[in-house]
Amino acid sequence: MLVAVAVVGLVSGVAGLTIAVMAHNRVNQVVEECSELLRRQLQVTGGNADDQALRDLAIVHYDALKEMSGHRSFSLAVLNANGDGVVISSINGRTETRTYAKAVREGHPIDSLSPEENQALRAARLGKGPVVSMDDPLPDFGNRTHPATA
Repeated sequence: MLVAVAVVGLVSGVAGLTIAVMAHNRVNQVVEECSELLRRQLQVTGGNADDQALRDLAIVHYDALKEMSGHRSFSLAVLNANGDGVVISSINGRTETRTYAKAVREGHPIDSLSPEENQALRAARLGKGPVVSMDDPLPDFGNRTHPATA
C-alpha cells in the first residue's frame, strides 16, 4: 500500500514538473515575440517614419484546391506601422481564379481569415516576410476580429 502511494506521488511529481517546464518555455516564447513587436513599433514611433506608409508584408503560397499542385494559390498581407492594411488572397484552379480582399485594422482582421491568410497576417506583423510557409512557427494574435465590428 505504501509503495503504491509512493509511485502515485512520484508520477504526479514528474507530471507536474513536465507541465511546469512546458509552461516556462511557452512564457519565454511569448515574451520574446512581444519584445520583437514592441521593438518594431518603437522603430516607427521613435523616428520620422510615416506610420501610414505600407511597410510590412508577407506572402504565403499554397495548394488551395486538390485539382492543382505547385502552390499556385497565395495570400498576401500588406500593413502599415499601425497594423492597418489588407490581406489579398488568390485561389487558383484549372478553370477559374477567385480573388478576395479582407481589411485589417490595428493588426486584427475585420472579417474571419483562412489559416493561410492568418499566417500571412502574423508573418507581416512580425516582419518575417516577404515569403513565409505554412510550416513556419509564428505566434497567434488571438485570431479575433476587430473590436469595433465584434
